[in-house]
Amino acid sequence: MSRTKISLFDLTTNSEASRTIWQLAALGGLALAAGLLLSGCKTATPAEDAPTVTVQVGAAENQPIQLKVIADAVLYPRDQAAIVPKIIAPVKKFYVQRGSPVEKDQLLAELENQDLAGAHQKSLGGLQQAQATYDMEVQKVAQDAKLAKQTMDSAQKLYDSRQALYKEGAISAKDVEDANVALTQARNAYELAQKQFDLKVAEGQVNAAKGDYASAEANVSYTKILSPIRGVVTDRPNYAGETPAAGAPLITIMDLSEVVARVHISQLDASRLKAGDDATILVPGQGPALKAKVTLVSPALDPNSTTVEVWVQAPNPGGRLKPGVSARVTMIGQTVTKAIVAPAAALLTDTDGVTSMIILDTDNKPHKKKVKVGIRDGGDIQITDGLQGGERVVTVGAFELDKMDDMTKATIQVQSPKMPDEEEDQ
Repeated sequence: MSRTKISLFDLTTNSEASRTIWQLAALGGLALAAGLLLSGCKTATPAEDAPTVTVQVGAAENQPIQLKVIADAVLYPRDQAAIVPKIIAPVKKFYVQRGSPVEKDQLLAELENQDLAGAHQKSLGGLQQAQATYDMEVQKVAQDAKLAKQTMDSAQKLYDSRQALYKEGAISAKDVEDANVALTQARNAYELAQKQFDLKVAEGQVNAAKGDYASAEANVSYTKILSPIRGVVTDRPNYAGETPAAGAPLITIMDLSEVVARVHISQLDASRLKAGDDATILVPGQGPALKAKVTLVSPALDPNSTTVEVWVQAPNPGGRLKPGVSARVTMIGQTVTKAIVAPAAALLTDTDGVTSMIILDTDNKPHKKKVKVGIRDGGDIQITDGLQGGERVVTVGAFELDKMDDMTKATIQVQSPKMPDEEEDQ
């Protein structure tokens, strides 16, 4: 195969071919130059970007704050009386129904009492008889004492007279001795009459009769059922003619003018409360919360739950709240009218117990500040030292910023907090 030789002259004279060859040469030179440049220089690395942290913020504001203790409770009436008859007898008559308002000492019902009334009448007769016997004994003892006194006085005069005669020699010594013996006997009889033995026996009989009569009278009174309190009849399980079971309440009365919410809370929460503190009682679906007061903080622990029982009492107009229902009780142990209040979500606590918050300045630069905290109220917390008020604190993203070596280099992107309905949609 023969090779065709092309001279430089031919290339220069052949314009179309020469143009193509020079273009290829130029491209080859550029590629060579680029290869030399890349081989002689290191690859450039882009500058590291500053980290971006998305945060949410809240405000530290000057406003009041309250220390609240919130707990679930069960409602009880202000006062309650489950009346159990002291005797077992059929019901003669009821004077009230369920729902009847009653006053204190009002007659509610009567029990059958014919036998008790007979015993009462008999005891009354016994008392009257004993009293009559006693009165007769009193008269007899008085007469016996009077007679004994007269006998003693006569014996004394006789003795004195004989002593005078004996001194004059008119009578013998034996006559004086006989008068002395008679005086001694009369004096002993008088002293014995003064002791009134018969009267004491009669008095004892009267007292015994009085006791029998009082017992019979009490039994009769037990057949009349009276209300010990003012309130409303909430239960009356029997009908007239029935005999209530032993130990079972015949009628239950409740004073619903006020309700008492009984809660069990921890020892720490109980130490923050005292009788007289303001409170509220709320029953869901039963209208607005009732204003209440703490009336009792138990001085002892419940041995089973090691909690403290607290009573909260509130007026119950119209008996709107019913005993036995569950309620939410909010008790206010302390109120600070002028305080710096910040969201509790912004609080950071180190392992050594030091508390702090991340603050954003006007340029959205984060800074960490140590703070001292006071009382809490739900999602808010009192800052007693470290903040001046009006500052922005990081609530979401504070933990990520706190882990950085230099949080001031971070780029902060402030995000608006999501509303509850937005979170549900997601």
